[in-house]
Amino acid sequence: MPSLRSLVALTIAVGVMPLVLRAAGPAPAPPMAKKQPHLTQVHGETLVDDYYWMRNKGTKEVEDYLNAELAYAQQFMKPTEALQQRLYDEMLARIKQTDIGVPYRDRGHYYYSRTETGKQYPIYCRKKGSLDAVEEVILDQNLLAQGKQFMSVGATEVSPDGNLLAYTTDDTGFRQYTLQVKDLRTGAVGPVLAERVTSVEWAEDGASLIYGVEHPQTKRSYQVFRQKLGTAGQAELVYEEPDERFNVSVGKSRDRKVIFIASGSATTDELRYLPADGSRFTPTVIAPRIQDQEYQVDHRDGTFWIRTNDKGRNFRLVTAPVATPDRPNWKEVMAPRETVMLSSVSMFKDFYVVMERESGQPYVRITDLRSNASHRVEFPEPAYTVWMSNNPEMETSALRLSYQSPVTSQTVYDYNPVTRERTLLKQVEVLGGFDPARYKVELIAATAADGVKVPMWVLSRKDLPRNGANPALLYAYGSYGAPMSASFDTNRFSLVDRGVVCAVAYIRGGGELGKKWHDEGRMMKKMNTFTDFISAAEHLVKDKYTSPAHLAIEGGSAGGLLMGAVTNMRPGLFKVVISHVPFVDVINTMLDETLPLTVAEFEEWGNPKIAEQYRYMKSYSPYDNLAATAYPTMLVKTSYNDSQVMYWEPAKYVAKLRTLKTDSNPLVFHVNMDPAGHGGKSGRYERLRETAFDYAFLLWQLGVEKVGT
Repeated sequence: MPSLRSLVALTIAVGVMPLVLRAAGPAPAPPMAKKQPHLTQVHGETLVDDYYWMRNKGTKEVEDYLNAELAYAQQFMKPTEALQQRLYDEMLARIKQTDIGVPYRDRGHYYYSRTETGKQYPIYCRKKGSLDAVEEVILDQNLLAQGKQFMSVGATEVSPDGNLLAYTTDDTGFRQYTLQVKDLRTGAVGPVLAERVTSVEWAEDGASLIYGVEHPQTKRSYQVFRQKLGTAGQAELVYEEPDERFNVSVGKSRDRKVIFIASGSATTDELRYLPADGSRFTPTVIAPRIQDQEYQVDHRDGTFWIRTNDKGRNFRLVTAPVATPDRPNWKEVMAPRETVMLSSVSMFKDFYVVMERESGQPYVRITDLRSNASHRVEFPEPAYTVWMSNNPEMETSALRLSYQSPVTSQTVYDYNPVTRERTLLKQVEVLGGFDPARYKVELIAATAADGVKVPMWVLSRKDLPRNGANPALLYAYGSYGAPMSASFDTNRFSLVDRGVVCAVAYIRGGGELGKKWHDEGRMMKKMNTFTDFISAAEHLVKDKYTSPAHLAIEGGSAGGLLMGAVTNMRPGLFKVVISHVPFVDVINTMLDETLPLTVAEFEEWGNPKIAEQYRYMKSYSPYDNLAATAYPTMLVKTSYNDSQVMYWEPAKYVAKLRTLKTDSNPLVFHVNMDPAGHGGKSGRYERLRETAFDYAFLLWQLGVEKVGT
């Protein structure tokens, strides 16, 4: 296996060319990027990358090209400005702009966040002792954002005595967070304690902060430090992870007895722990890492409760004494199940909660620790999502749950595990005349080429005839074992009300049907992800939900890889493609170990330094498989400061596609040149504008809405 350093890379300049060549004629013409071949020798092949130069971030030629693309996108979309405004107005009209979250109790305070009309960001608050007490604003993100175009708050951790707030912020979109401490008694904010912070916990004595730090170049979270407050000394290194596949994070058990240092790759975990009281800061390993074995841990009464896939891919539950926590002392509590994924375990004083997934659906299972009786919480809708809400306290008689479905807005309950009664605390109000009775949700399944059933849920108006002529939008992700959820989105109804059928497919590579579902769509089986999606699209056509002339598809990040791959494979199956921050230059990115995510993702995509894996990855890499053929109408979006998928991947993809496509269908490339990140802009109104832009493009290009000229 050749190392990356042994690969020969040659760069050949081909004379001086203008950066942007514009086509003649009165119609808006897209920019055409210069070609400057860059050659890479790998496994006896020569890869030619004409647009490698776009990696030179900060140079005038790169920024001129990206700004030219942005100008073209804005000019192309100018006829939709009125439609964008209508969409923005109606989406905004559904939102209760001044609203408050459900308060939760933690160490004698009730914490919540609220929003105010006209303000982009939440305000974090608390009340001491009672909900009738005077409100205390502990952090106003709007004030943090003053004078900035981007503001993201990462961690927010209040000290055990309630006097200090440790919090992290990013104002660039590059997901590099700085750590500061605010004195909640005086409002004074201290200096920056650390840069590039990934996770934060307090020691229970309130004297020390434990936090993770990422590498300045690769962004791998690899170090854990302890900072003792009130001292001038440097932070003490607690742990450094040497394996570049692994990232570290810190967390605390719900009983506040243990601080965990989790070190994990895509396939393997190793956890260390510290006593949370601050008595020592030398971590102890719970169980040494074994390749392809994952585990996570909670703590209760001197016992570790461990979720692990050591005996089955869908995980089992075991316990171990804190004094001797290694594998020989693990005692099984819940065996692994072939069709049920054990997603998480949470310990409380009198019961524990496991989140499960079966047949694509999430479930909450509660077990009484006194009687060992177990039951699932039942929900009535055919497709939904449920998760544990804020439950910070160990001693509680109720479990707080958040529930939603494609037609039910987020609903927060307190659930009594003994009586099985639910107390409704809040359902997010949807304004603008929203009536869930107008819509229907269906659970259906496509049949993949190998006979595997691929689940989907479909949302549409009840009065919509199924005649094959309806516009439709199919979304999927299908990577990292991340499950897609049947969630509620108020914005989506601006499409559905106009007759668009919205569908989400649970394709292999995701985690909707457990760990094996992920296994069947990664590494040397990644092609299943793409063929599953194609099967889902064909099913929508066959069952007359839509037709290829009316079908749009959408995905982002690894879902953008999906968009690129399926568009290369079946360009005639789709009318419109919307691709957000797409990971499309698979080979070049995975050959570069200096980039964020690369080494850690060898266990998801493969390592191109291994010949067999290189050839398989190259067979689907969107950038490497573009061809001289007709492509659908496409909108590709990115952010200049994206830290997860570098801007140059979609930029190169679009530039190359412009030279190859044989059709006259629009290809629009929108670049956030202002500070923005992997998820776009940070303010809620700005994000609404971005959605209005996407929807206007979609509705215009599907022929649902006519626009001005």
